[in-house]
Amino acid sequence: MSGHSKFANIRAKKEKNDAARGKAYTIIGREIAIAVKEGGPDPNNNYKLKFVIQKAKAANMPNDTIERGIKKAAGAGEGDNYQQLRYEGYGVNGVAIIVDTLTDNKNRTAANVKAAFSKGQGSIGSQGSVSYMFDRKGQIIIDKEECELSGDDLMMIALDAGAEDLKEEEDSFEIVTDPDDFDKVRMALDDAGVPVAEAEVAMIPQVTVSVTDEQAVKNLRRTLDLLDADDDVQQYYTNWEEEND
Repeated sequence: MSGHSKFANIRAKKEKNDAARGKAYTIIGREIAIAVKEGGPDPNNNYKLKFVIQKAKAANMPNDTIERGIKKAAGAGEGDNYQQLRYEGYGVNGVAIIVDTLTDNKNRTAANVKAAFSKGQGSIGSQGSVSYMFDRKGQIIIDKEECELSGDDLMMIALDAGAEDLKEEEDSFEIVTDPDDFDKVRMALDDAGVPVAEAEVAMIPQVTVSVTDEQAVKNLRRTLDLLDADDDVQQYYTNWEEEND
């Protein structure tokens, strides 16, 4: 989430156990439902659904599972109704945490998120209590091993489509966009055949916080582990500069 390398975190997620993979499938299934209800079941005419399907395939989600999800969401009056809800609060040592959820039961989700904060000695705040410390930006991560284009060619495509910046790391490229230009840049990369490891509109901390106290680190990890384990949690963002092991 926050940390030294966004791409390193993506790879770590892919290496997690079956339970983590199951949660990824749950989240993607809900994203499919929302995309279908917003733009219809045909990915050729619904680019949001097209990109979610790409995400599903990258996560090795079975094709029949993807198709069932699309058909269920397209059924008149059928399927679950999901709400996108955001929670904000603080972990120990004043670490800011934003939690984005996708849920069909907001009371359950609120209770679970509150418990995750309290078990790590943190606390839930009001809307806007920490989000002012983050910038909302589009982030598109590209694996260098999967991309045949040079950094210069990739930058030209991205900037022409409206991207703000391209950052190069040892094993990946990160394209940063304004949220309003995110879809346009994503489509331009897709049209150019550029494989994308991950793409999202994320909350990027303006300043990160280092935590050195061992017990504080344990408490922070407990909160984040509980959020990771919750199927309703799509994503969380922190300003903790966590050390990579």
